[in-house]
Amino acid sequence: MPHQFHLIAAIAVALAGAGSAAAQTAPPAQKKIYCWDEGGRRVCGDALPASAVDRARTEISAKSGMATGQVGRALTDEERSAAQQAAEVARRQAEAEAMQKRRDLAMVESYMTEDDLRRAYGERTALLDETLKASRLGLANLRLSLLSLLRQAGDLELAESPVPRKLTDSIRHQHAELLRQRQILQAQEADRTELDRELADSLQRYRKMRGVDTADAPPAPAGEAAPTPASN
Repeated sequence: MPHQFHLIAAIAVALAGAGSAAAQTAPPAQKKIYCWDEGGRRVCGDALPASAVDRARTEISAKSGMATGQVGRALTDEERSAAQQAAEVARRQAEAEAMQKRRDLAMVESYMTEDDLRRAYGERTALLDETLKASRLGLANLRLSLLSLLRQAGDLELAESPVPRKLTDSIRHQHAELLRQRQILQAQEADRTELDRELADSLQRYRKMRGVDTADAPPAPAGEAAPTPASN
């Protein structure tokens, strides 16, 4: 038992000596000088007071006299909010760019040639053109119908006869429907123009993914031009 006690004591002394030696050989922390602006003047010191914690400052090595770092001032609540909003915008933009890249890759894999891509858009274009044709025809018929009702009302007024309530209501209803159909047609024409823009953009990105020089690429067929909007 005494022998075991002496062994434990020896180990403890050895460990204590090792710890002391490590503490003696550890390099001391480098002392710093802090410089900041306060009240329109430059202030420097080897300790940073609480009033200067949020200020922009320069850290200087006390040993070499060389600047070792710069610390910016603390942001205000407004600046912090603006920075967060900017970070969120950047994040969304990065997500949109990544999604667009995935779409471009899918487009290249789905269409072996430009003609295949054009045909896919051609189906959408033909469908939208037929819709525009039907809308314009319906709008023209509504206009003729409204003109006929207005002519009937005008003839009655010239004959100094009262205009029936039913005719007045029909004129009001036809006019409202004409305005509604005109707005629908304008939206369809905007969609048609956007489809042409989308095709041109898709072709450009397709060529870029395929490594095709856009200067050597064939122009878009004349039939892909946007239609002239109908007169109101």
